[in-house]
Amino acid sequence: MSRTAEEIATQPACWRRAVEAAAAFDDLPRPGERIAVTGCGTSWFMAIAYATLREAAGLGETDAFASSEFPAGRTYDRVVAITRSGTTTEVLDLLNRLKGTVPTLALTADPKTPVMDAADSVAVLDWADEESVVQTRFATTALAFLRAGLGHVPGLKTVQEAAVDAELAVTEPLPASVVGAEQWTFLGRGWTYGLALEAALKMREAAGAWTESYPAMEYRHGPISITGPGRVAWMFGMLPDGLAEDVARVGGELVARQEVDPLADLIRAQRLAVALAESRGYDPDHPRNLTRSVILAGRPHQ
Repeated sequence: MSRTAEEIATQPACWRRAVEAAAAFDDLPRPGERIAVTGCGTSWFMAIAYATLREAAGLGETDAFASSEFPAGRTYDRVVAITRSGTTTEVLDLLNRLKGTVPTLALTADPKTPVMDAADSVAVLDWADEESVVQTRFATTALAFLRAGLGHVPGLKTVQEAAVDAELAVTEPLPASVVGAEQWTFLGRGWTYGLALEAALKMREAAGAWTESYPAMEYRHGPISITGPGRVAWMFGMLPDGLAEDVARVGGELVARQEVDPLADLIRAQRLAVALAESRGYDPDHPRNLTRSVILAGRPHQ
């Protein structure tokens, strides 16, 4: 078993610990605050999911930006940055630029990195750190931590309930037709669009796969043209009316587990990425062209 697969399997326990950590942490965003959430790559996609979830829950205006695209001059009550390594150049540049102008909170896995000084407050989720370059458990644990801080959200399972779903997601067999497909399109609505973006990224990172991701209601505005026999449309969360019929009409295979918490369903996509990588002779622990942290040349943060 690859190290990535081992880390994927630990997510239910990591999420439960995130719930405990969130309950004991004093600097999570407060109801009514106008906040922005930021990160790079996978962390940005988790930021998108959390921002959409928080605002939909009525807890305050919440934006999400890639750290390199954070808008100058926009006013917030708090900025939340997600950075597994604590060394990513764009995240540190942004936090240093914001210092003294707005309270900042960082979520990281490594307490021995520059983010500890760059942010006003830091939540260290070191039990979810990873050896693998490809992020899996840290990203979902960071989202679980932030999600737990929202309290009860109508229509959404608790993180503890999501962890129960995750226990099945780490063990249940993946359909052979899905593993053997040639193309995968991941779809989401609301907060699950961030999960769709992340699922597609995992497939590209680990396996070099042909994957795409879209808001579910945009799928029929062009992207459905990709779907056909031997190709998969994977929906996170509730299916829009008529989508199943449209996928069937073009001969594609629909994956939709509407009874499962979408964050737990992301685990199945992570496992699919590892399975596909291994079937192609790739090492999911050491994906091509990637490093654990992006530190831009000439601007080291050590």
